[in-house]
Amino acid sequence: MSNTRYAELGRFLRSRRERLRPEEVGLVPGPRRRVPGLRRDEVAVLAGASVEYYTELERGAGSQPSDQMLAALARALRLSRDERDHLHRLANRPVPHRGGSASHVYPAMLDLLTRIGGTPAMVSTDLHTVLVQNPLALAMLGDLSAHRGRAASFIHRWFTDPAARRIYPLEDHAPQSRSFVADLRAAVGRRRPGDTEAAELVDELLRRSPEFRTLWADQDVEVRRNERKRIIHPAVGLLDLDCLNLFSEDGRQRLLWFPPRTGTGTAEKLALLTAPGTRTMRTEPVR
Repeated sequence: MSNTRYAELGRFLRSRRERLRPEEVGLVPGPRRRVPGLRRDEVAVLAGASVEYYTELERGAGSQPSDQMLAALARALRLSRDERDHLHRLANRPVPHRGGSASHVYPAMLDLLTRIGGTPAMVSTDLHTVLVQNPLALAMLGDLSAHRGRAASFIHRWFTDPAARRIYPLEDHAPQSRSFVADLRAAVGRRRPGDTEAAELVDELLRRSPEFRTLWADQDVEVRRNERKRIIHPAVGLLDLDCLNLFSEDGRQRLLWFPPRTGTGTAEKLALLTAPGTRTMRTEPVR
């Protein structure tokens, strides 16, 4: 990438950083701020990058950022879809298609996620690819956005990788499978005919999973909205939660949050997950 292009990328990042207020991204403003908008170190933390790396990007002297880093920066800076596409072009990267772990997260979804503090929450696609999680969801479930390719979809991992099921009680596996398949059929139906992302996911699951083939043949359709979810955490034990969903207008993304079920002791266990030194969930290996 040319030096001119690097400089344009840096100027664009700086302009987007300076327009954001700390409270818009869930940060405490503080009494003494010497710069308009966010500081570089704050953007770096939000994007999961080192301060040095982000500083070099703004100065126009960094290396070409990856697609995943660009997606993280777009989320940290609350970019619109047009701004996200412009960021990729400045970095000489192809504009991502809709779907996958680099999908653009709708700013309204990110805003709501930022405001949900004491409850695990995350944003995923209609194919159950997790795009972003709040800190408590990371502590509870591990980093579910670390997967790449078709395995980024949790439905794909559920039916192809036994490790994906280890955090769920055995007696919950069959109901979860039925729920996932019915929800996937609803998602496929909402998408336009010939959508390759959904069709390829279904085709691969039909090839690889006898359980999926049996359930898919039942033709059940039901959007996952509100349901009970039980998670076995290695540090605090069984978490008994409600799983609530809020959908984007086009149905392609959903905000999920997991309030504790009353009378189960889960609220106290979730509080422990925020304590320093508490072991967080490790995700199954990325394949």
